[in-house]
Formats: sequence, C-alpha cells, structure tokens
Amino acid sequence: MKQIAIAGKEYPCRITMGAMLRFKRETGKDVTQMNTTEVSELVTLLWCCIVSASKADGVEFGMELLDFADMLNPETLTGFYASMEKEPSDPEKKTRQQTS
Repeated sequence: MKQIAIAGKEYPCRITMGAMLRFKRETGKDVTQMNTTEVSELVTLLWCCIVSASKADGVEFGMELLDFADMLNPETLTGFYASMEKEPSDPEKKTRQQTS
C-alpha cells in the first residue's frame, strides 16, 4: 500500500471508487476527463485519494483541500504520479508480471 507524508505524518493513498467520486464532486469532471497538465486537478485527485483511503482504513485525515495543498510539496505530487505510471493498471498486466 502506498503511503504519502504530509506535514510529517504518513497517510494511506490509493485510487478508490470513493476517490473518483470525490474528484467528480470537487471538479465537476470525471477522472477520465482530467487534464494532467492542470496542477489544481493533480492536487485535487491526490487529496481525494488520501481522503478516501484514510476513510477506508480508519485513519484520521481532517485536512481540507486548500490546507492539504499548502502542506504538499511538488516532489510528493510528482512522486505519486510517477509511481502510478509504474504500476500495472489492469488485472491481465498484473497476472503477467506475477508469472514472470
């Protein structure tokens, strides 16, 4: 499971259905319509992933989006998206990697 450090504390972070719904509520856009060159959308999705994963795991995370953005450094943001690119996104790829 991926962990993200914000303000000196580790939080769980992963894409969930809840994160995608939160992103839609925050931006009015579906995740598939996300503009990956818009920093505001990148930050919002990361926040949604942490909020959702924290809730699912029973971890207290009470930061509002702007408070979160104030605490987020650019390296953490780029690291999250770089790690997503490395992970296989579909079950078939995961199965092929596990059997290799």
